[in-house]
Amino acid sequence: QVQLVESGGGWVQPGGSLRLSCAASGTIFSISAMGWYRQAPGRQRELVAVISSDGTTTYADSVKGRFTIVRDSAKNTVYLQMNVLKPEDTAVYYCNLRSRVTSFYRPEYWGQGTQVTVSS
Repeated sequence: QVQLVESGGGWVQPGGSLRLSCAASGTIFSISAMGWYRQAPGRQRELVAVISSDGTTTYADSVKGRFTIVRDSAKNTVYLQMNVLKPEDTAVYYCNLRSRVTSFYRPEYWGQGTQVTVSS
């Protein structure tokens, strides 16, 4: 039983910043990775940023240089610092956690999503 609680979403003008946070709680074994995905109206869910257990980060090309993903392993928490936000960043952002229980059982968990709206 794992729960992901997201916060930090909201409305911001173009060029502004927001920081999203995602805290995992419950029965967690080993975390392989935590990250953020987003889904805009009428579009497919896409990866925004992911950080693996070894610290390796992956970013969507559209956010490189503007977004930064960081983690606090002790708190099982991941943050997404979003700078120079653009209208095209408007979407529902979902926190994701991938765990490893066994070599053959690697469950994945999702948060409920937090709305980010960028407009003037």
